[in-house]
Amino acid sequence: MSGHEPRRPGEHVWSERPWGRFDQYSHNEATTVKVITVEPGQRLSLQRHEHRAEYWIVLDGPVDVTVGADTWAAQTGERIWIETGEVHRMGNSGTTPVRVLELAYGHFDEADIERLEDDYSR
Repeated sequence: MSGHEPRRPGEHVWSERPWGRFDQYSHNEATTVKVITVEPGQRLSLQRHEHRAEYWIVLDGPVDVTVGADTWAAQTGERIWIETGEVHRMGNSGTTPVRVLELAYGHFDEADIERLEDDYSR
């Protein structure tokens, strides 16, 4: 059994195999992949990007997530799509580090971060 063909970047595609399955998150697209670790009591800036969308997959949760007007504790395995230009943030109110796999779709440049709020005065 296979997942459907992706309709947009970051859409999850999978394929069942005799040995298990694979999960595919990008296919022939400009994609930058990072694992972000957030230490306890820390958070990234409230930000948006003009030239890229992001797809987050929570590896170690819970992680505090803000996307647009919504804020919640995203659990391990949760997937979050952030449209280009959408305000977003992740943080860690827990006691152990949390990790999020980030796939950025579009032109990736650290200078494309518009910080709306930042705990570190950047």
